[in-house]
Amino acid sequence: MELLRDPAPSADLPRGGVVTIGNFDGVHRGHQALIGGAVLRARELQVPAVVLTFHPHPEKVLRPTSGLKLLASPEQRAQLMARLGVDALVELSFTPTFAATPAEEFVRDVLVRRLAPREVRLGANFRFGESRRGDVRLLETMGAQLGFSVVGMEPVIEGGLPISSTRVRRAVLDGAVTDAWLLLARAHFIDGRVFTGERMGRRLGFPTLNISPDNELLPAQGVYITAVQIPSFGRVFPSVTNIGVRPTVYENYCETVESHVLDFTADVYTEPVRLFFLSRLRNEMRFASSVALAAQIRQDVQEARRYFSRYGLPTDLVLR
Repeated sequence: MELLRDPAPSADLPRGGVVTIGNFDGVHRGHQALIGGAVLRARELQVPAVVLTFHPHPEKVLRPTSGLKLLASPEQRAQLMARLGVDALVELSFTPTFAATPAEEFVRDVLVRRLAPREVRLGANFRFGESRRGDVRLLETMGAQLGFSVVGMEPVIEGGLPISSTRVRRAVLDGAVTDAWLLLARAHFIDGRVFTGERMGRRLGFPTLNISPDNELLPAQGVYITAVQIPSFGRVFPSVTNIGVRPTVYENYCETVESHVLDFTADVYTEPVRLFFLSRLRNEMRFASSVALAAQIRQDVQEARRYFSRYGLPTDLVLR
Protein backbone atom coordinates (compact mmCIF):
# COMPACT_ATOMS: atom_id res chain seq x y z
CA MET A 1 0.00 0.00 0.00
CA GLU A 2 1.19 3.49 -0.84
CA LEU A 3 1.00 5.91 2.08
CA LEU A 4 0.72 9.60 1.19
CA ARG A 5 0.78 11.84 4.25
CA ASP A 6 -0.22 15.47 3.69
CA PRO A 7 0.81 15.38 0.01
CA ALA A 8 1.74 18.68 -1.59
CA PRO A 9 -0.76 20.14 -4.09
CA SER A 10 1.61 19.17 -6.89
CA ALA A 11 1.96 15.57 -5.66
CA ASP A 12 1.08 12.79 -8.06
CA LEU A 13 -1.95 11.14 -6.42
CA PRO A 14 -3.71 7.97 -7.58
CA ARG A 15 -6.45 9.12 -9.93
CA GLY A 16 -9.54 7.50 -11.35
CA GLY A 17 -10.06 5.12 -8.45
CA VAL A 18 -12.75 4.13 -5.98
CA VAL A 19 -12.34 6.56 -3.08
CA THR A 20 -13.54 5.98 0.47
CA ILE A 21 -13.64 8.91 2.92
CA GLY A 22 -13.64 8.75 6.72
CA ASN A 23 -11.72 8.95 9.99
CA PHE A 24 -11.63 5.16 10.49
CA ASP A 25 -10.34 5.09 14.06
CA GLY A 26 -9.81 1.45 14.99
CA VAL A 27 -10.90 0.19 11.56
CA HIS A 28 -13.81 -1.69 13.13
CA ARG A 29 -16.23 -4.06 11.39
CA GLY A 30 -18.28 -1.20 9.94
CA HIS A 31 -15.14 0.35 8.47
CA GLN A 32 -14.03 -3.04 7.20
CA ALA A 33 -17.33 -3.52 5.37
CA LEU A 34 -17.10 -0.06 3.80
CA ILE A 35 -13.46 -0.33 2.79
CA GLY A 36 -13.76 -3.96 1.77
CA GLY A 37 -16.65 -3.06 -0.53
CA ALA A 38 -14.59 -0.27 -2.07
CA VAL A 39 -11.66 -2.63 -2.65
CA LEU A 40 -13.91 -5.19 -4.34
CA ARG A 41 -15.45 -2.50 -6.54
CA ALA A 42 -12.01 -1.18 -7.45
CA ARG A 43 -10.92 -4.66 -8.47
CA GLU A 44 -14.01 -4.99 -10.67
CA LEU A 45 -13.23 -1.68 -12.38
CA GLN A 46 -9.47 -2.39 -12.42
CA VAL A 47 -8.74 0.94 -10.75
CA PRO A 48 -6.97 1.89 -7.47
CA ALA A 49 -8.74 1.51 -4.13
CA VAL A 50 -8.04 4.77 -2.30
CA VAL A 51 -8.83 5.75 1.29
CA LEU A 52 -8.92 9.46 2.10
CA THR A 53 -8.57 10.22 5.79
CA PHE A 54 -7.35 12.91 8.18
CA HIS A 55 -4.80 13.57 10.91
CA PRO A 56 -5.20 14.59 13.62
CA HIS A 57 -8.72 13.34 14.21
CA PRO A 58 -11.13 16.23 13.50
CA GLU A 59 -12.56 16.14 17.03
CA LYS A 60 -9.10 16.91 18.43
CA VAL A 61 -9.09 20.11 16.38
CA LEU A 62 -12.74 21.14 16.61
CA ARG A 63 -13.24 20.12 20.27
CA PRO A 64 -9.76 20.04 21.80
CA THR A 65 -11.11 19.82 25.37
CA SER A 66 -13.18 16.70 24.65
CA GLY A 67 -10.38 14.43 25.85
CA LEU A 68 -10.77 12.09 22.89
CA LYS A 69 -8.34 9.16 23.01
CA LEU A 70 -7.99 7.15 19.84
CA LEU A 71 -8.08 3.39 19.49
CA ALA A 72 -5.24 3.28 16.97
CA SER A 73 -2.19 5.32 16.09
CA PRO A 74 -1.82 6.56 12.49
CA GLU A 75 0.74 3.78 11.91
CA GLN A 76 -1.62 1.12 13.25
CA ARG A 77 -4.48 2.49 11.17
CA ALA A 78 -2.33 2.34 8.05
CA GLN A 79 -1.38 -1.28 8.79
CA LEU A 80 -5.03 -2.24 9.24
CA MET A 81 -5.90 -0.51 5.95
CA ALA A 82 -3.15 -2.38 4.12
CA ARG A 83 -4.54 -5.69 5.40
CA LEU A 84 -7.85 -4.87 3.70
CA GLY A 85 -6.19 -4.50 0.30
CA VAL A 86 -6.19 -0.72 0.03
CA ASP A 87 -3.86 0.49 -2.72
CA ALA A 88 -3.30 4.02 -1.45
CA LEU A 89 -3.95 5.79 1.85
CA VAL A 90 -4.07 9.58 1.51
CA GLU A 91 -3.85 11.28 4.90
CA LEU A 92 -4.62 15.01 4.93
CA SER A 93 -3.67 17.39 7.73
CA PHE A 94 -6.78 18.53 9.54
CA THR A 95 -6.39 22.12 10.72
CA PRO A 96 -8.85 24.88 11.69
CA THR A 97 -8.36 26.36 8.21
CA PHE A 98 -9.08 23.03 6.57
CA ALA A 99 -12.15 22.58 8.80
CA ALA A 100 -13.53 25.89 7.47
CA THR A 101 -13.35 24.69 3.87
CA PRO A 102 -16.85 24.67 2.33
CA ALA A 103 -17.99 21.17 1.46
CA GLU A 104 -18.39 22.05 -2.22
CA GLU A 105 -14.83 23.35 -2.38
CA PHE A 106 -13.53 20.17 -0.76
CA VAL A 107 -15.29 18.09 -3.40
CA ARG A 108 -14.01 20.20 -6.30
CA ASP A 109 -10.44 20.84 -5.09
CA VAL A 110 -9.58 17.65 -3.23
CA LEU A 111 -11.76 14.92 -4.63
CA VAL A 112 -12.12 15.93 -8.26
CA ARG A 113 -8.99 17.95 -9.10
CA ARG A 114 -6.57 15.80 -7.14
CA LEU A 115 -8.10 12.32 -7.18
CA ALA A 116 -10.61 12.39 -10.08
CA PRO A 117 -12.58 9.51 -8.55
CA ARG A 118 -14.66 7.15 -10.61
CA GLU A 119 -16.70 6.30 -7.54
CA VAL A 120 -16.89 7.65 -3.98
CA ARG A 121 -18.02 5.53 -1.03
CA LEU A 122 -18.65 6.69 2.51
CA GLY A 123 -20.75 5.94 5.54
CA ALA A 124 -24.28 7.28 5.24
CA ASN A 125 -23.81 9.32 8.44
CA PHE A 126 -20.40 10.77 7.57
CA ARG A 127 -20.22 14.57 7.38
CA PHE A 128 -17.49 16.83 6.02
CA GLY A 129 -16.70 20.45 5.23
CA GLU A 130 -17.59 23.70 6.97
CA SER A 131 -20.33 23.21 9.57
CA ARG A 132 -20.37 19.55 8.49
CA ARG A 133 -22.63 20.40 5.55
CA GLY A 134 -21.16 17.76 3.25
CA ASP A 135 -22.99 14.45 3.12
CA VAL A 136 -24.01 11.68 0.74
CA ARG A 137 -26.76 13.79 -0.82
CA LEU A 138 -24.37 16.65 -1.62
CA LEU A 139 -21.87 14.22 -3.11
CA GLU A 140 -24.58 12.63 -5.25
CA THR A 141 -25.61 16.03 -6.61
CA MET A 142 -22.04 17.11 -7.37
CA GLY A 143 -21.08 13.66 -8.65
CA ALA A 144 -23.82 13.85 -11.28
CA GLN A 145 -22.31 17.15 -12.43
CA LEU A 146 -18.63 16.25 -12.15
CA GLY A 147 -18.60 12.68 -13.36
CA PHE A 148 -18.40 10.29 -10.40
CA SER A 149 -20.91 7.96 -8.77
CA VAL A 150 -21.62 7.82 -5.04
CA VAL A 151 -22.45 4.94 -2.69
CA GLY A 152 -23.55 5.61 0.89
CA MET A 153 -23.35 2.65 3.26
CA GLU A 154 -25.54 2.20 6.31
CA PRO A 155 -23.85 1.26 9.62
CA VAL A 156 -23.18 -2.37 10.44
CA ILE A 157 -25.43 -3.49 13.29
CA GLU A 158 -24.33 -5.65 16.22
CA GLY A 159 -26.61 -6.41 19.15
CA GLY A 160 -29.26 -4.09 17.77
CA LEU A 161 -26.95 -1.07 17.70
CA PRO A 162 -24.67 0.44 15.05
CA ILE A 163 -20.98 -0.35 15.34
CA SER A 164 -19.02 2.87 15.76
CA SER A 165 -15.61 3.96 16.95
CA THR A 166 -17.29 5.59 19.94
CA ARG A 167 -18.89 2.29 20.89
CA VAL A 168 -15.58 0.43 20.61
CA ARG A 169 -13.80 3.08 22.69
CA ARG A 170 -16.44 2.74 25.38
CA ALA A 171 -15.98 -1.03 25.48
CA VAL A 172 -12.20 -0.68 25.79
CA LEU A 173 -12.50 1.99 28.48
CA ASP A 174 -14.86 -0.28 30.42
CA GLY A 175 -12.40 -3.16 30.15
CA ALA A 176 -14.90 -5.15 28.06
CA VAL A 177 -12.20 -6.37 25.72
CA THR A 178 -14.20 -9.37 24.50
CA ASP A 179 -16.97 -6.97 23.42
CA ALA A 180 -14.36 -4.83 21.68
CA TRP A 181 -13.05 -7.97 19.94
CA LEU A 182 -16.56 -8.64 18.58
CA LEU A 183 -16.90 -5.08 17.27
CA LEU A 184 -13.41 -4.97 15.78
CA ALA A 185 -13.34 -8.55 14.44
CA ARG A 186 -9.89 -8.75 16.04
CA ALA A 187 -8.34 -8.48 19.47
CA HIS A 188 -7.72 -4.90 20.53
CA PHE A 189 -3.99 -4.23 20.76
CA ILE A 190 -1.52 -1.60 21.83
CA ASP A 191 2.10 -1.09 20.85
CA GLY A 192 4.85 -0.09 23.21
CA ARG A 193 8.42 -0.54 24.29
CA VAL A 194 9.78 -2.54 27.21
CA PHE A 195 11.62 -0.53 29.84
CA THR A 196 13.45 -1.39 33.02
CA GLY A 197 11.11 -1.21 36.00
CA GLU A 198 11.59 -1.75 39.71
CA ARG A 199 11.52 -5.56 39.35
CA MET A 200 8.65 -5.85 41.82
CA GLY A 201 7.13 -8.69 39.79
CA ARG A 202 10.38 -10.62 39.91
CA ARG A 203 10.50 -10.28 43.70
CA LEU A 204 6.98 -11.70 43.86
CA GLY A 205 8.00 -14.64 41.69
CA PHE A 206 6.33 -13.38 38.51
CA PRO A 207 8.72 -11.26 36.42
CA THR A 208 7.00 -8.81 34.10
CA LEU A 209 7.63 -6.76 30.99
CA ASN A 210 7.06 -3.12 31.89
CA ILE A 211 5.57 -1.58 28.77
CA SER A 212 5.53 2.10 27.88
CA PRO A 213 2.47 2.30 25.62
CA ASP A 214 2.40 4.23 22.37
CA ASN A 215 -1.40 4.20 22.20
CA GLU A 216 -3.56 6.91 23.71
CA LEU A 217 -6.36 4.61 24.83
CA LEU A 218 -5.80 1.81 27.33
CA PRO A 219 -8.34 -0.65 28.71
CA ALA A 220 -9.70 0.00 32.18
CA GLN A 221 -7.44 -0.77 35.10
CA GLY A 222 -7.49 -4.45 35.91
CA VAL A 223 -5.98 -7.83 35.09
CA TYR A 224 -6.30 -9.34 31.60
CA ILE A 225 -5.46 -12.49 29.72
CA THR A 226 -3.28 -11.22 26.92
CA ALA A 227 -0.86 -12.24 24.20
CA VAL A 228 2.34 -10.38 23.50
CA GLN A 229 4.25 -10.28 20.25
CA ILE A 230 7.99 -9.90 20.69
CA PRO A 231 9.29 -9.33 17.14
CA SER A 232 12.90 -10.21 17.96
CA PHE A 233 11.69 -13.72 18.87
CA GLY A 234 9.46 -13.95 15.80
CA ARG A 235 6.44 -15.20 17.72
CA VAL A 236 3.56 -14.44 20.07
CA PHE A 237 3.57 -15.54 23.72
CA PRO A 238 0.67 -16.09 26.14
CA SER A 239 0.68 -13.60 29.00
CA VAL A 240 -1.20 -12.01 31.88
CA THR A 241 -1.27 -8.22 32.06
CA ASN A 242 -2.04 -5.79 34.85
CA ILE A 243 -2.99 -2.20 34.10
CA GLY A 244 -3.06 -0.15 37.25
CA VAL A 245 -1.35 1.71 40.04
CA ARG A 246 0.00 -1.10 42.28
CA PRO A 247 -2.20 -0.20 45.29
CA THR A 248 -0.82 -3.01 47.48
CA VAL A 249 2.72 -1.63 47.28
CA TYR A 250 2.41 2.11 46.60
CA GLU A 251 0.22 5.11 47.29
CA ASN A 252 -0.72 7.33 44.35
CA TYR A 253 1.58 5.48 41.94
CA CYS A 254 1.39 6.27 38.25
CA GLU A 255 -0.53 3.90 35.98
CA THR A 256 1.59 1.09 34.58
CA VAL A 257 1.21 -1.72 32.06
CA GLU A 258 2.96 -4.90 33.24
CA SER A 259 2.82 -8.25 31.45
CA HIS A 260 3.91 -11.55 32.92
CA VAL A 261 4.82 -13.73 29.92
CA LEU A 262 4.17 -17.41 30.62
CA ASP A 263 7.27 -19.59 30.61
CA PHE A 264 9.52 -16.77 29.37
CA THR A 265 12.65 -15.44 31.04
CA ALA A 266 14.64 -13.65 28.32
CA ASP A 267 15.80 -10.05 28.65
CA VAL A 268 13.96 -7.88 26.11
CA TYR A 269 14.50 -4.44 27.64
CA THR A 270 14.13 -1.55 25.14
CA GLU A 271 12.48 -3.83 22.57
CA PRO A 272 9.17 -2.97 20.88
CA VAL A 273 6.21 -5.25 21.59
CA ARG A 274 2.56 -5.53 20.62
CA LEU A 275 0.09 -6.49 23.34
CA PHE A 276 -3.28 -8.09 22.52
CA PHE A 277 -6.16 -8.05 25.02
CA LEU A 278 -8.13 -11.32 24.95
CA SER A 279 -10.22 -11.47 28.13
CA ARG A 280 -10.63 -9.63 31.42
CA LEU A 281 -9.91 -11.53 34.62
CA ARG A 282 -10.65 -9.10 37.43
CA ASN A 283 -10.36 -5.58 38.80
CA GLU A 284 -7.09 -4.38 40.24
CA MET A 285 -7.25 -4.86 44.01
CA ARG A 286 -5.44 -3.84 47.16
CA PHE A 287 -4.20 -6.84 49.16
CA ALA A 288 -3.24 -7.04 52.81
CA SER A 289 0.31 -8.10 52.00
CA SER A 290 2.71 -8.92 49.20
CA VAL A 291 2.21 -12.60 50.07
CA ALA A 292 -1.54 -12.27 49.42
CA LEU A 293 -0.83 -10.41 46.20
CA ALA A 294 1.53 -13.16 45.01
CA ALA A 295 -1.11 -15.78 45.80
CA GLN A 296 -3.67 -13.92 43.70
CA ILE A 297 -1.24 -13.52 40.81
CA ARG A 298 -0.66 -17.28 40.98
CA GLN A 299 -4.41 -17.79 40.59
CA ASP A 300 -4.49 -15.34 37.68
CA VAL A 301 -1.72 -17.23 35.91
CA GLN A 302 -3.51 -20.54 36.48
CA GLU A 303 -6.70 -19.07 35.02
CA ALA A 304 -4.75 -17.82 31.99
CA ARG A 305 -3.22 -21.26 31.49
CA ARG A 306 -6.69 -22.79 31.52
CA TYR A 307 -7.80 -20.23 28.93
CA PHE A 308 -4.90 -20.96 26.59
CA SER A 309 -5.26 -24.70 27.12
CA ARG A 310 -8.87 -24.43 25.97
CA TYR A 311 -8.60 -21.81 23.20
CA GLY A 312 -4.92 -21.60 22.32
CA LEU A 313 -3.42 -18.42 20.95
CA PRO A 314 -5.66 -16.65 18.41
CA THR A 315 -4.58 -17.27 14.83
CA ASP A 316 -5.84 -13.97 13.42
CA LEU A 317 -3.82 -11.50 15.48
CA VAL A 318 -2.64 -8.38 13.66
CA LEU A 319 1.11 -8.78 13.90
CA ARG A 320 3.67 -6.04 13.44
